[in-house]
Amino acid sequence: MQLSDFDIDLFLRDYWQKKPLLIRNPWNDWRNPLEPDELAGLACEEGVETRLIVQSGGSWALEHGPFPEDRFGNLGAAPWTLLVQAVDHYAPDVAALLDPFRFIPNWRIDDVMVSYASDGGGVGPHFDQYDVFLIQGLGKRRWRVGQRCDDSTPLRPHADLRLLADFEATGDWVLEQGDILYVPPGFAHDGVAVGEDCMTYSIGFRAPSRHDLMVEWTEHLVADMADDDRYADPDLTRAVHSGEIAPAAIDRLHAMAIEKLLDRDAFARWFGQHSSMPKYAEADWRPEEPVTVAEMQALAEEGAVLLRNPASRFAFLREADGVLLFADGNAFPCRSVAAALAERICAQDHIVLDPSLSDAIELLAALVNQGSLMADDEEED
Repeated sequence: MQLSDFDIDLFLRDYWQKKPLLIRNPWNDWRNPLEPDELAGLACEEGVETRLIVQSGGSWALEHGPFPEDRFGNLGAAPWTLLVQAVDHYAPDVAALLDPFRFIPNWRIDDVMVSYASDGGGVGPHFDQYDVFLIQGLGKRRWRVGQRCDDSTPLRPHADLRLLADFEATGDWVLEQGDILYVPPGFAHDGVAVGEDCMTYSIGFRAPSRHDLMVEWTEHLVADMADDDRYADPDLTRAVHSGEIAPAAIDRLHAMAIEKLLDRDAFARWFGQHSSMPKYAEADWRPEEPVTVAEMQALAEEGAVLLRNPASRFAFLREADGVLLFADGNAFPCRSVAAALAERICAQDHIVLDPSLSDAIELLAALVNQGSLMADDEEED
């Protein structure tokens, strides 16, 4: 599915991270990519991040999955909402929803969360720290958008949910199948299902905080520092006052502290690996039997197709003599044929192999063996 009536440049100029936007069904042919029963089945599986929010009057109760199969049949008449994170990792048709939004860099993409709500179900008025496109997949949902919020905005007392104490709606719409609501970071919003079988697909985008960026970058640097890399002052002269920390000492200490922080190339390499780490690092997508370079060469000769793992993250940096490909936290220097292939892998969900890729066979084998690429079983059949 592609967007047929959507001005990307206008959107980025006037709305991206500036103000909400309602986009009435811009798809060339909208089809709901996942059935409610399929979503419920995922919510019962181990390793899938799942939440259930049940309303009672003006309160919300949160449960974490996985859930027993009979849980949803025993919910009664109270409004409820099921939320399943990273559904794009498990359902190719849901992963395909990301393609029309590739005008935003891959490293910013988080995942596609899918929610199912009974009539009146919702998660309450709240705000997020990231951009989100809310696609109405099935049924209807009433969305209200409100004031800008930040960490000082008052919240209701709740052990599990960050619900706004006050909500002032400035926009109010009912979204039907195929409609999209874009909400920038910090804007209050509240969605309530109108009728049964309400499914919403939330495409969320990552935005690292300055705090997290600094902590994780410095932790990476510190891990590689030698214990004997210490302050030294072989040019020390007699102290004028023994209690003073002299300006020369501060200059030297400050230089020690920031020297490695200022290495832009090292930061770029680290960030590429860091930002391409899988959302769920504990998941193991590696094949049962590693593929050999010879086997990969044979696949290339046959014109086999490799699929990009929807759970994998790819990005690259341009270098003077090629590109540095990042895949699931690992870095691969790529030159010539391999560099062009790396760019294709980052842009496409599948790669058709051919003999011209012989110089990139080792790269392909490495990506398959770490679970970032996989053979198209249907193609093999």
